[in-house]
Amino acid sequence: MCLAVPARILSVVGDDPLTRSGRVDFGGIVKEVNLAYVPEAVIGDYVLVHVGFAITRIDEAEATRVFALLRDLGELPDEEVDAT
Repeated sequence: MCLAVPARILSVVGDDPLTRSGRVDFGGIVKEVNLAYVPEAVIGDYVLVHVGFAITRIDEAEATRVFALLRDLGELPDEEVDAT
């Protein structure tokens, strides 16, 4: 089974579609991911991330719902950290 986790894009680096990357916030945990598969994604968008690659954009409501479920399971901090 594969798992993709939602994240909000905080910053984007690079213009080359194959090496474009960004810092993303997984509801309080900030990591860098590859954005090559979502060239249309911009700062503030929510994306699903699988093994370090953003694979699709999702809406904020869906991302918020998944963050709440992950917090309920104890997989995310209770309070969202401002990573900007």
